[in-house]
Amino acid sequence: MSIKQITNGYEVDCRPQGRDGKRYRKKFTTKGEAQKYERWLLSTQNQKDWIEKTADKRPLIDLIHLWYHYHGQQLKTGPRELKHLITINADLGNLRADQLTRQRFMQYRADKMAGGMKPASINRNQTRLSSVFTALIKAEEFHNEHPFKGMGPLKVRAPEMGFLTKAEIKQLLTNLSGDELHIAKLCLSTGARWSEAAELKTSDIVHGRVTFGDTKNGKNRTVPITDELLKEIAHGKSGRLFNGSYTVFLARLKKQNFDIPKGQASHVLRHSFASHFMMNGGNILTLQKILGHSTIMQTMTYSHLAPDYLNEAMKYNPVSTL
Repeated sequence: MSIKQITNGYEVDCRPQGRDGKRYRKKFTTKGEAQKYERWLLSTQNQKDWIEKTADKRPLIDLIHLWYHYHGQQLKTGPRELKHLITINADLGNLRADQLTRQRFMQYRADKMAGGMKPASINRNQTRLSSVFTALIKAEEFHNEHPFKGMGPLKVRAPEMGFLTKAEIKQLLTNLSGDELHIAKLCLSTGARWSEAAELKTSDIVHGRVTFGDTKNGKNRTVPITDELLKEIAHGKSGRLFNGSYTVFLARLKKQNFDIPKGQASHVLRHSFASHFMMNGGNILTLQKILGHSTIMQTMTYSHLAPDYLNEAMKYNPVSTL
């Protein structure tokens, strides 16, 4: 479907039922009229529940690139997500859109689990591919039933969340120096990811508040720091604040032989901040804002560390109230 500019106006050229369906062509004076007609065609000629919709036989890879055109390129992680989707398409066998059924994707999940892929990773791939159809349906580029409708994610065992004790934090900081030490202190003081802290500029700190701009979800967040830390990390500096090496930090961290769950070394400073924040009586909603989580469920991972967590069990159990 398309609206193209012609002499003295615009022309709608549309096949609401797909490539093999009836073709509608009509000329209009203004683009607005053409757009209204196109939307009318789609709503009246395609969305008839009693008429079987023509199967969408476009290659899945074409829909993936359409998703990137309409939605993916707006995302901070768009290019990376596109690479993941291209890989998923190849793993599925370069299907057509009509061949992607719930049964076919469930077989994909089973094959990946048998090959050792973790359920959480499979769920991320399911979400990625599902979002393609969600975006294209909103853009009126896909008119069949959502292939993932009614398909839930695999059950994922909650991972153990590793963090450093106060003694371990002291030990780690003692074994760091230079900008590696400064970045580590900033992460432990604000809950920032290493990459967020490492890229800071002097202009990102105003009135004792640090603003992290290049965040994972694309939203800025601001966290205050102490005057002492501010003087330590920004005294006499201009431009970029740090020149620290994550590789150097990681090597020093591993030398300490802390009991950190596999795969969590990169976020151990962030987890340590959040864990101690809750253990010291911090508010879970405040923590959500500091960490920049889009949903409270992400932050609830740390709720069990609150000092009064489930204390009502002692107060309201039937024995205590006899």
